[in-house]
Amino acid sequence: MRSPVSSRSVSLPGDPPGGRRAVAVWAIGVSVYFVAVIFRTSLGVAGLDAADRFHVNASALSAFSILQLLVYAGMQIPVGLLVDRLGTKKVLTLGVVLFTAGQLGFAFSPSYGTALASRALLGCGDAMTFISVLRLGTRWFPARRGPLVAQLAGLVGMAGNLVSTLVLARLLHGVGWTAAFGGSALAGAVVLVLLLLFLKDHPEGYEPEPFPHHGSAYVRRQIVASWKEPGTRLGMWVHFTTQFPAMVFLLLWGLPFLVQAQGLSRATAGELLTLVVLSNMLVGLVYGQIVARHHAARLPLALGTVGATAAVWAATLAYPTVHAPMWLLVLLCTVLGACGPASMIGFDFARPANPPERQGTASGITNMGGFVASMTTLLAVGVLLDATGDDYTVAFCAVFVLQALGLSQILRLRKRAARRERERLVASRVETVHVPA
Repeated sequence: MRSPVSSRSVSLPGDPPGGRRAVAVWAIGVSVYFVAVIFRTSLGVAGLDAADRFHVNASALSAFSILQLLVYAGMQIPVGLLVDRLGTKKVLTLGVVLFTAGQLGFAFSPSYGTALASRALLGCGDAMTFISVLRLGTRWFPARRGPLVAQLAGLVGMAGNLVSTLVLARLLHGVGWTAAFGGSALAGAVVLVLLLLFLKDHPEGYEPEPFPHHGSAYVRRQIVASWKEPGTRLGMWVHFTTQFPAMVFLLLWGLPFLVQAQGLSRATAGELLTLVVLSNMLVGLVYGQIVARHHAARLPLALGTVGATAAVWAATLAYPTVHAPMWLLVLLCTVLGACGPASMIGFDFARPANPPERQGTASGITNMGGFVASMTTLLAVGVLLDATGDDYTVAFCAVFVLQALGLSQILRLRKRAARRERERLVASRVETVHVPA
């Protein structure tokens, strides 16, 4: 049985051919996302240094990531609309300029306030990257490749996280704060040049059909039409429920938890953070292949990841000794690595639910889910740590509350989304049959 995603080809002038040129152009877009993730996750290895540099407590430290994610999440629908209207290249260019300026500002910030502003600017630029890369993939590759291309994009993003964990952490403790963050900003300049010189929105002969834009009416129509699709909402809640445990761990609280609560050295904690990233990359390849070949596996994979994450977190936090054993921490980090690939499944619900002219908007709504959950959990953990005197067991219980909320919504929407997807598939087959040869 063909995947319902292939129904999108009915609305396109023709399915893009893919091939080497598609890979080359897509690789430029993904390189922008790669650098954005390095900048986004750079605070994860510098949390303790940032607390010392700016003389702040846990709640104030979490504000860095919360503000960055607040801007990111708030920008998702506007960015989706911009991508649908302006195309990938223009939006990616603006994103590179903003997140590079934010990284430079963070490097030279003399105070907590200016550092906060820099992270907000970085979050704004970062918000423009992933949706643009998803749109680029749909314009250059056949629809049947959509799940695998999306998972590969996520894998490259995790490679950026790996650079933060391995390279930036060493630079930070070798050359210092300003040189490490300022030097990393050079990567933004490099990808900007590649983007301006070589990236194209779509292959020749595969231009999207003109779509009228009428100001605020167009904006409302795009958002309302995307939101009405159960697949879009299901995708958002899948992203919400699966992404945030690993995001919170990698973005800020993983290193302090492993060092302060589990008594590990920074070097050992860094190795465990690296394990999360490596697990993410491996699981991403597996999930991408499974979903591309067996579309019905989407929901079981997502729900299985949520269940495994909850179980291993519960075992770690409830372990009867002061410190959890190393084997359990290794298991925790390995399972957390599945959260990112599972969150990508959310886009595989939203993609077939929307026509090509709404892909950016629908992706923005979906992508907003995980980052809202991450932002909420980052704040909750910081507040609970301050309120309980750094009791990480209580603080990380916030994870279960967010998982329960997301799971309830997934179960509520799953049948409605499946029924609507079947209807669209049947309609597309009927339309294809009546297209003259």
